[in-house]
Amino acid sequence: MNNQIVRWGIIGTGRIARAFAAGLPFTRNGKLCATASRNLENAQAFAQEWNIPHAFGSYEALAQSEEVDAVYIATPHSSHAENAILCMRNQKAVLCEKPFAVNAKEVESMIMVSREQDVLLMEGMWSRFPPLMDKLRLWLKEGKLGEIRTLHADFGFLPKMKDPDGRLFNLKLAGGSLLDLGIYPVSLASMVLDKPSALQTLANMGDTGVDEQAAWIFRYPTGALAMLLSSLECETRQEAFLAGTLGNVRIHKQCWKPQKMTFTETIGDKRETVEMPFEGNGFNYEAESFGTLWLEEKKESPIMPLNESLEIMKQMDQIRKEWPLIYPMDSE
Repeated sequence: MNNQIVRWGIIGTGRIARAFAAGLPFTRNGKLCATASRNLENAQAFAQEWNIPHAFGSYEALAQSEEVDAVYIATPHSSHAENAILCMRNQKAVLCEKPFAVNAKEVESMIMVSREQDVLLMEGMWSRFPPLMDKLRLWLKEGKLGEIRTLHADFGFLPKMKDPDGRLFNLKLAGGSLLDLGIYPVSLASMVLDKPSALQTLANMGDTGVDEQAAWIFRYPTGALAMLLSSLECETRQEAFLAGTLGNVRIHKQCWKPQKMTFTETIGDKRETVEMPFEGNGFNYEAESFGTLWLEEKKESPIMPLNESLEIMKQMDQIRKEWPLIYPMDSE
């Protein structure tokens, strides 16, 4: 690429969009150039707040803009597939906030379009990109923990209010704890243990028809087990624990925002704590990684591959099928 800076646009103006906007200045290869909302006044207010030169009153206008190289999709996940496909069909690279979409069928469509249009596409699983996770992947590659036998991870919090029309509890918006919070434990388990061979799960279904708390166990071909939980009913420990034949690692609270972990040797008294505080708010790491891929004309991330994003979504589809939880998008 001739440009050494990625010109970013953001679709959506909510909390996640603000987090991305706050993180982007901490990258070395990105600049925020445009924002879009279905309401022009909202887009203009967001642009003024973050000093963005271009504001659009439609997603289509941003997707068609020649001032944008890459788009961060920050809308509710019920709209991710539609918004991502719109941008890719206008030759924009797309970083789409997690979860990638609502179901595997939508993810398959997104991947198909990315390959048809020959554009970069990546799921914004931002917790994979901080330096601490690079260190964890190195430990796993070196065999520091031995053969991994168990993994525990959870993410739960209690919302300040239970809004039946909000994205967390609204069935029409694909609400529930699994897609919003459970994606973190599922993604971590996938990174560490790959594809499970068996599943058992239970959920508490709320009045609006979505899961308010859920737990599931994955079993892997090696015999390893992953015990995972998501909750909108209480604040959980928000930790991850990986145990192998030679040692274990605890990723401290908040494991979905990884900055500290402790290794403990199984035999012996060796103990090692690693702390890697964020520079920025953490969103900058995925943005910079994505920007590097775009500048190098790559079409996929080795840290968050498209086939893995698809497999993760298939796992979550299967979890929902067991309860069952069916979203309107599942029949489209």
